[in-house]
Amino acid sequence: MSTQRNKPSDPARSMALLWRRGEPTSRRNKPDLSVDRIVAAASELADAEGLGALSMRRVADRLGVGTMSLYTYVPGKGELIDLMVDAAYAHMYADAPPEHWRDRLTEVAHANRRLYMRHPWILQTVTMRLLGPHCLAKYDRELAAVDGLGLTEIEMDSTVSLVNGYVESTARQTLALTEAERESGMDVEQWWRTYGPLLAALVDDEDFPLASRVGGAVGAAHQTVYAPDHEFAFGLERVLDGIQVLVEARSAGNGGA
Repeated sequence: MSTQRNKPSDPARSMALLWRRGEPTSRRNKPDLSVDRIVAAASELADAEGLGALSMRRVADRLGVGTMSLYTYVPGKGELIDLMVDAAYAHMYADAPPEHWRDRLTEVAHANRRLYMRHPWILQTVTMRLLGPHCLAKYDRELAAVDGLGLTEIEMDSTVSLVNGYVESTARQTLALTEAERESGMDVEQWWRTYGPLLAALVDDEDFPLASRVGGAVGAAHQTVYAPDHEFAFGLERVLDGIQVLVEARSAGNGGA
C-alpha cells in the first residue's frame, strides 16, 4: 500500500478549517453544503475505492453539486485529506479507559487497528499530519494510558509511538494480504489448497525439517499459513512485555512507588 503523493496542503488554510475558524457559510442556492458534509462524502469515497479515487470532482458528484461549489468550503484535495484524517479520529474512544496500564495500551492498539481496517486509505497519507482537534484528543487519550507510571514525558511519547507503530506495521501487512486475495481471487486457505500439493510433490520434508515441522503445526492450528488476528495479538503481548520491563525499572528506581 503505497503513500499517495498529492499536492501539499496549505498549512494555514488547513489549520483554520481543522479548528473551524472562519468556516464559510452555506450559499443560498446550496443550503445543505458544509465542510462536514464534504468531508463525510470524501471519506465514504475513499473507504469504498481508496485514496487514488479521491478527487474534488468525484466528491462533488456524490453530493450532487458542481465541483467549483466545493472550493468555497475546501481549497483543494490536500486540505480535504487533512480534514478527512482528523475526522476519522473523532470516535475512536467512547468508553472510560481500563484501570491497568497494559489494558489501556491494549485498548489503544485495538482502537488504532480498527481505525486502519475501517479506513485503509489513512495508511496512504503522509505520516505527519496537521494537528487538528481530534488528532490532539487522540494523542491526549493515548498518553493517559501511560501517565503515572514513572516514565518521563519523552518515554511516554515514545511508548505510545511504539505501540502505534507496531499496529500500523501489522495493519499494512493485513491489508496487503487482503489486497492480494482480492487481486488473485483466492484467500490464503484456497491458495494453500492449490499450491500446497504442488510444493509437497517438489520438496522433501527431510531437506527442510524445521520449516516442515513448524509450518505443519501452524497449518494445523490456524488452518492457514498466516493468521492475522493471532499474529497481531501475539506480537502486541511481546511489545507490552518490553514496555513492562521499562515500567518496572522506573518503579524500582522510584522506590516501588
